[in-house]
Amino acid sequence: MNPFVQSMKRLSPAKLASIAGIAIFMVGFLVYFIARYSSTDMAILYNDLEAADSREIIKQLDGKQIPYKLTNNGATIMVASKDVDKTRVQMAENALPSSGAGVGYEIFDKSDALGATNFSQNINLVRALEGELSKTIKTIENVKNARVHLVLPKREMFTREEQIPTASVIIKTKGGLELSKKEVLSIQYIVAAAVPKMNVKNVSVIDTTGKLLTPDYENENELEIANQEEARIKYEKKLENNIESLLEKTVGPGKVRAEVSVEMDFDKVVTNSESYDPDQQVVRSTSTVEETSLSNEKDGSSVTVSQNLPNESQTPDGAGTNSQSSRTEETVNYEISKTVTNKVRSSGIVKRLSVAVMVDGIYDNTEDGTTNYRNRNEQEMELLAALVRSAIGYDANRGDQVEVVNMKFMNFDDAFEEEKPILLGFTKSEVMRMAEGMGVALVAILVILLVIRPLISKAFEGTGRADEASPKQLYYNQDGTPRLTGPYTGGDELEEMELDELIDIAKVEGRVKASSLRKIGEIVNNHPEEALNIIRNWLYQD
Repeated sequence: MNPFVQSMKRLSPAKLASIAGIAIFMVGFLVYFIARYSSTDMAILYNDLEAADSREIIKQLDGKQIPYKLTNNGATIMVASKDVDKTRVQMAENALPSSGAGVGYEIFDKSDALGATNFSQNINLVRALEGELSKTIKTIENVKNARVHLVLPKREMFTREEQIPTASVIIKTKGGLELSKKEVLSIQYIVAAAVPKMNVKNVSVIDTTGKLLTPDYENENELEIANQEEARIKYEKKLENNIESLLEKTVGPGKVRAEVSVEMDFDKVVTNSESYDPDQQVVRSTSTVEETSLSNEKDGSSVTVSQNLPNESQTPDGAGTNSQSSRTEETVNYEISKTVTNKVRSSGIVKRLSVAVMVDGIYDNTEDGTTNYRNRNEQEMELLAALVRSAIGYDANRGDQVEVVNMKFMNFDDAFEEEKPILLGFTKSEVMRMAEGMGVALVAILVILLVIRPLISKAFEGTGRADEASPKQLYYNQDGTPRLTGPYTGGDELEEMELDELIDIAKVEGRVKASSLRKIGEIVNNHPEEALNIIRNWLYQD
């Protein structure tokens, strides 16, 4: 250790700092490598947890002595990958994570029915219903968390008016996504179907940013108008898709654009009509009356008793005339066919259609690789217009308009000119990116070779050369006179004496003679390697 300590003492503070920095880096890298590959492989147990859920889960993990790791400010809990499934099952036994959904009907499992009052039971019922609805809403794909508030008014005694229940739902979506109208409507129906006498429009859905997701309509008329407008737009999109899908099979995909404007009548119409058909007669009743009368007139004017007796035979006492008459009357009643029609129309009808269709032309490839554009002929355009009229149910009586126009489509790929290769099939931008990467790599290599490598080399070469030069700098002969490095091979004693005088700094006292300089030059010429070691030793000293 002595030579190592001596060599370290000879180094400058900058070199010592460089060596210390390199040593610290190597030790840190070794510690990281050992910690990285010797630690337990951790996996995510739960992610994006609420603070309350994280607290409960950590309490359970501490009680079961399961090692864990918290990240993302406690929102993510990680355990050993081999224990993930087992730990999740254990957490599920305690209904964790609950994500703030509250308790459901399990609240009645731990309550004492004998000691509970009617008020507390009603409160627990509302809490249970809110918790169950929250859990159900959370099963929707884009919903991360939900909270439900129910207002269930109790009917007062001796009153005929009944208050309608209402509800409000606060939604937190995954990744800040926005729920679609269908998803919001489904949430409204879930709540309205679970609460008695609740209407869908009385359920308000709000997100965590305070935005009202349900339509804010003051009355039913506004809601009806919004539904009518939505129905009109949906019908227009349907016709546009029908036109494009039909024509694309002929002209090619992406070469047709259709726009449809529909004028619809949403007025509610109630029609009552009665119609009679005189050609269809049915005999309803028949009545027939027949009458017959007989009369006998005499010339005498006397009247006897016998003539007025009922059963006495009438014997003509004198001349007279006899008359007889009959009458028949028939009445026939006929029923005429009658039709009564009641019509109620609530859905919209199409009053007028305006359709604009744009069709791309034909592109011909030439032998030289270019593409020529030409318009379609009038006969083909008329056939396409006939297809459009048939697809939309064209009616000239109601004023429908159909325009099919042939125009060249804009090719967005041609809007940006494609770069031509300039070197070995590479474009100018690709060559610039490669040059930029090579420049960065070259700078990194130069930094390593010209900065880092010389610092390390000087730090270690200086120590090694100093150690080598120190023991080999001077040797002594048998008579005690000094000599240069190397074994003693004899020689001129005068030269050794002069050398002794030359290296005696006390005698020279700063005065350098010409003969001394000449002798130093001769020594350097005769022993170049030893002289070089001495000069290097002087340079590396402080």
